[in-house]
Order: sequence, then structure tokens, then C-alpha cells
Amino acid sequence: MVNVPMDRFTPVFAIAAASELAEMHPQTLRQYDRIGLVVPQRTSGNTRRYSLYDVHRLREVSRLSAEGLSLEGIRRVLTLEDRVRELESQVHELERALSDEMLKRPERRVFAAGAGGEVVTLRRGTRTRRNAEVVVWKP
Repeated sequence: MVNVPMDRFTPVFAIAAASELAEMHPQTLRQYDRIGLVVPQRTSGNTRRYSLYDVHRLREVSRLSAEGLSLEGIRRVLTLEDRVRELESQVHELERALSDEMLKRPERRVFAAGAGGEVVTLRRGTRTRRNAEVVVWKP
């Protein structure tokens, strides 16, 4: 027996189990596969195998359909949501890379509050000049 790591993308459910989990008729799953809304992986015998991700997506299709979206509208929504996830992942990767790069630089910028409360940039190793004046406030 081969140990295969399981995650939410691992195709484990036959169409009967997936349709029960998604609370849909198996024929509906076949139709969604034909039109490309939810495309399960296939076994060597060409039977459909659904993952937890596929079941979640089927439930999302059902929810959007109940809200009145057409199948084409649902396809567009799912495509855009997938793209947003990809872009969010790229942004997080770029933020990590930028953060790592900034920490490696010895000339990191230092910020402080200026006399008027504004933000000022200081060279590393320097301090702002402190003002010892006393201001009396009268309302």
C-alpha cells in the first residue's frame, strides 16, 4: 500500500458520495462536469473522483444558483474568485519577499516624529533634536 498525502484537493469521492455531500442529484454533477463548472479528476477507468474542494465548489454553485445567477454568471463568478485567490497569494509572496529584503539592508530607514508632529526620516544611528521649550496653553 502506498502512502499518499491527503489534502482538500485529493480526489476521493465517487459521484454518489459527492452528490450526497453536495446535496445534489448525480445527474446535476455530470451536467456541471460537461459544461466545465466543476471538473473532477478521472481514474484510469475514466470514473469521476471528487475532492473536498470540488464538493465545496458544488455547494457554492448551488448557493449562487439559488440567488438567481445563470450558469454562465456562476462560471464568471467562480473564475473571478479563483483569480482573486491567485492574486492574493502573489501579493502575500511579494510582501514576504519585500519584508525579507528590507530586513537584509543595513541602511534601513528610521522614522520619528518631528517638532510639528510630522513624520521625518532619519539616517540610521541619528536622533531627532529634542526641544526643551515649554508651551503654555490657554483655552
